[in-house]
Amino acid sequence: MNTTGVSRPNLGQRLRELRAQNHWRIADVSRMTGLAASTISKVENNRMSLTYDKLQQLAHGLSLDLADLLGNRRSGAGALSPTAASRRSVGRAGDGAVVMAGFYEYRYLNADLVPKQMVPIIGVVTGRSLEEFGELIRHEGEEFVYVLEGSLVVHSEFYAPLVLRQGDHVYIDSRMGHAYLAGEAGTCRMLVVCSSASAEEIQKAIHSRPTPTPDSTRTALTPAPVRNDRSGKTERRAPRRTPKSRG
Repeated sequence: MNTTGVSRPNLGQRLRELRAQNHWRIADVSRMTGLAASTISKVENNRMSLTYDKLQQLAHGLSLDLADLLGNRRSGAGALSPTAASRRSVGRAGDGAVVMAGFYEYRYLNADLVPKQMVPIIGVVTGRSLEEFGELIRHEGEEFVYVLEGSLVVHSEFYAPLVLRQGDHVYIDSRMGHAYLAGEAGTCRMLVVCSSASAEEIQKAIHSRPTPTPDSTRTALTPAPVRNDRSGKTERRAPRRTPKSRG
């Protein structure tokens, strides 16, 4: 796989460079971003990756655009003006800023163009169970998911699990807890387009996402049997928790 762009080790290096340039301690970065000092240290030492919402939180806390954090912004004469009506960013096969995020490999497309209303991402999914994935992800905005290869299981807070195969797609409110898992053996690739939220909304939407342990019990979602609903009709809703007695 061509990993042109920024890989997980480069993100750690980029953080160390930013701290050195600004004379920040890890404690300073923790205070500015709201991320734990231990998390920042692990990222810098390439022992932890960040999910999309945490990358947004980190960039916002450091007053950077995501492209700046990933080190993929164009400079000089090639820079793209955020106010120009004729803006465009052309990507070629294999281009993009690559970030490992838990059970996802994210390739951020057209990362040099900032700010923008949409964030296009090519994702490779490796997780196959909610137990290993942990708490569902929530962040501000909306997102569109299109399956490019393999089988994808979409878990969400208010709906039964949904199986999508190549060519299938779904559009969700990103504030709803959600997780994307590989549904079958083999590679699972998807195109994800997230709407870009304001910095204030992102900051308010950040939720802690504890690392799952073998003994942890999921409470964010009560899994229902996976089914493939290709009828296009509205799905039945699955309860989030065990219903209370109506006595």
